[in-house]
Amino acid sequence: MLQPKAITSLQNERVKAIRALEMRKARRETGLFVAEGASLLITARDNGFVPKTLVYRAGSATSGAAQGLVQWVLGAGVECLEVTEAVLGKLSSKDNPQSMIGVFEQRWSSLPAAASVEDGAVWLALEEVRDPGNLGTIIRTADAVGAAGIILIGACCDPYSHECVRATMGSVFAMPLVRTERKVFLEWVAGWRGDVVGTHLSGAEDFRTAAYRAPVLLTMGSEGPGLSPELTAACRRLVKIPMAGQLDSLNLAVATALVLYHIRGPNLSL
Repeated sequence: MLQPKAITSLQNERVKAIRALEMRKARRETGLFVAEGASLLITARDNGFVPKTLVYRAGSATSGAAQGLVQWVLGAGVECLEVTEAVLGKLSSKDNPQSMIGVFEQRWSSLPAAASVEDGAVWLALEEVRDPGNLGTIIRTADAVGAAGIILIGACCDPYSHECVRATMGSVFAMPLVRTERKVFLEWVAGWRGDVVGTHLSGAEDFRTAAYRAPVLLTMGSEGPGLSPELTAACRRLVKIPMAGQLDSLNLAVATALVLYHIRGPNLSL
């Protein structure tokens, strides 16, 4: 069995390489990302993810979940780095730093066969979402309601950024993620058997009373412009979230949660 490697220098090449994953360019080039905290790493393990590298603060993995994670990765032949608090501070997020970090390979799924998606499935398509906190919250919500997967269309923010991964609370390891361009999506969605639903200010139906035809593909637009004209035209049903106040729109993550929970509600129980 491998043994942990002690690192004390901030200039260590492995430390520099892991820290570089804060940048989207490095994540794109390496196909790697960072997840912080024992709870996220346990979720990763439970969903079949094995880290490429595990980093933990010296003296913090002598018992409990942390010790179990170290033994697991060493048994799997994974690089394990025992570092000083100063080194870990350089690798951790600035707020609420964790004592354990995992470096993982990103996992991307392909578009499902549109004509053969199961009737009970609900997929979510997001067009050019820009806020990683919103995207992370949406991934977490999609996991909570049992959505089949999420399709990221166009210039979406990176679901494997530090901020987004934290916001998912581990759901990034459980939710299938697909990335595609608008043209490819529009060609693919033409074969969808059920409803393609979009939330839109010009929607004629209350999202709570619409009779959705399964399988359902819910499409949501970016935080500012909303759905593009092309995706709006591709929707077979436009729905609206009624509001009584002065605003005409909700936060994207909140709006997505409302509609997802309504569509998936009959399948959820305590």
